[in-house]
Amino acid sequence: MSTDEYRKASLFPTGSFDLDFPIPDLIGKTEILTEEHREKLCSHLPARAEGYSWSLIFSTSQHGFALNSLYRKMARLESPVLIVIEDTEHNVFGALTSCSLHVSDHFYGTGESLLYKFNPSFKVFHWTGENMYFIKGNMESLSIGAGDGRFGLWLDGDLNQGRSQHCSTYGNEPLAPQEDFVIKTLECWAFV
Repeated sequence: MSTDEYRKASLFPTGSFDLDFPIPDLIGKTEILTEEHREKLCSHLPARAEGYSWSLIFSTSQHGFALNSLYRKMARLESPVLIVIEDTEHNVFGALTSCSLHVSDHFYGTGESLLYKFNPSFKVFHWTGENMYFIKGNMESLSIGAGDGRFGLWLDGDLNQGRSQHCSTYGNEPLAPQEDFVIKTLECWAFV
């Protein structure tokens, strides 16, 4: 048992921080998220997102396959953002960003950000503290997590192609079985 696990176990005799929050309501229609997905993700939301409804702010099905459209939809948003991706092989994975996504010359965001995947089993990859390469976006691509020329999650400007590699920001394994993937559907949810 690690020192952190020991501290948590001694502070919380049940061994769990989880409070039984009801699964939040969805404002908008999802083509990806199941109730089980939402239940598992709920326990990893930052405190400022707990208890809020999840509002669909962008979907490739409704708004098209363009990163520029995604940025426009988030222009005045002040909320963490849950990015949910289903690839053409039916793998579900994504990221929780600490703030809305926008074009930037530099990396932005905080250690609240994380990566996750559901296939073959649910795994969450939290910030390792090794660097602060949380989010960086331009018109050609969006990167979440980086280090040594590799990206935890990288999406092209057409929201068509993506790549997931081990990165030092999150110490993650690739989110999809293949490093390169094709996006079937992408959804972004805010907490309002």
